[in-house]
Amino acid sequence: MYNLALIGPLGWSELLIILFIILIIFGPRKLPEVADALGKSIQKFKKASREVQDEIQLNGDEDKKNTGSGE
Repeated sequence: MYNLALIGPLGWSELLIILFIILIIFGPRKLPEVADALGKSIQKFKKASREVQDEIQLNGDEDKKNTGSGE
């Protein structure tokens, strides 16, 4: 669905480096809050994405009905 060719696949070592940098920037006390906020943001993004897909599909189905019944 998404083209991540520019980034390439992330391995365990890259993920550990990213997590280590995040830990250094935010500190161990803030990390749970950051993780919670990130999780909520991802959840909202997925919900909005699903709603958009449903709306597109609904409009596509209505267009098929309208063009099919006019013949």
